[in-house]
Amino acid sequence: MTIRESIEEIEKQTLSPYAALSSNSKGRARKESEDDLRPVFQRDRDRILHSKSFRRLKDKTQVFLIPAGDHYRTRLIHTLEVSQNARTIAKALRLNEDLVEAIALGHDLGHTPFGHAGERALNRVCSLGFEHSEQSLRVVDVLEKDMNGLNLTFEVRDGIRNHRTSGDPKTLEGKIVQISDKIAYMHHDMDDAIRAGILKNDSVPDHIGNIAGFKTVERLDYFIHDVITESIGRNDICMSEPATKAMKDLRDWMFKSVYTNPKAKSEEGKAESLIESLYMYFYNRPDRLPMEYRKLMAKTKDPLERIVCDYISSMTDRYAIGIYSDLFIPTSWSIK
Repeated sequence: MTIRESIEEIEKQTLSPYAALSSNSKGRARKESEDDLRPVFQRDRDRILHSKSFRRLKDKTQVFLIPAGDHYRTRLIHTLEVSQNARTIAKALRLNEDLVEAIALGHDLGHTPFGHAGERALNRVCSLGFEHSEQSLRVVDVLEKDMNGLNLTFEVRDGIRNHRTSGDPKTLEGKIVQISDKIAYMHHDMDDAIRAGILKNDSVPDHIGNIAGFKTVERLDYFIHDVITESIGRNDICMSEPATKAMKDLRDWMFKSVYTNPKAKSEEGKAESLIESLYMYFYNRPDRLPMEYRKLMAKTKDPLERIVCDYISSMTDRYAIGIYSDLFIPTSWSIK
């Protein structure tokens, strides 16, 4: 018996009857030989962790564009906090931690530079539309590993595609990441807003704080405990009615106080214009796309709009600004 088979046997003996077992995976689009050490979801986790798109998350905006400080969250830190929350819940419910971690680490790989501002810009200017959850799936299916994709399992791909509120994950592990994403971003975005001076420590309205707590650590503890308590022994991931209402009220308040706050979002119009300009430039000059993207278009026959979105959404904030500067900002002239 291999080490992988021993781990799979331990899963069968110890995990919940509702868990997604590695040995029962629906498999990959392209068949591969099994690893002798790692079950399939652990292999997927490792592939995502070692991918270039994962590393680029460190230079992509979470909420605050190019913040002047070392402690604001980037898209990478958001991803790691989602993973931590999700693994805590999965462990308590005896669900598959490897699957949860793989989905969490991959859920935002397709996010644009400048966060949701970049996503809005691409969705507006591209006739095919743009949604970061679908782009995350395209990253792992097509764009990674020199345009050959990572060939992930069905369960990980399903969780990545369905992590947004409107999604319908087919596994409980996917549902855990879906709810952990919301728990993470609301709380770390509030923490960053306090750091930025947009909110104060005592800003949370009483009708939310009296239920979920007035401090970040209290609310995290409340929501994670509530999910675990409400989901134990059930083939679903649930929250109690008071927690569901508190989360909705907290999200509504965050949109009003932070996500649409002029102080926090003062630079987003510039970011959206930058992304739209880059899109139109490469759409009208496809010969200026990097060679790998031109080869991808010839290989897949995908429309130019999708290929341009592939390139722009892969950029970090810093890289997008650099490309824009090279294309549109004049430099000092001198005789060569």
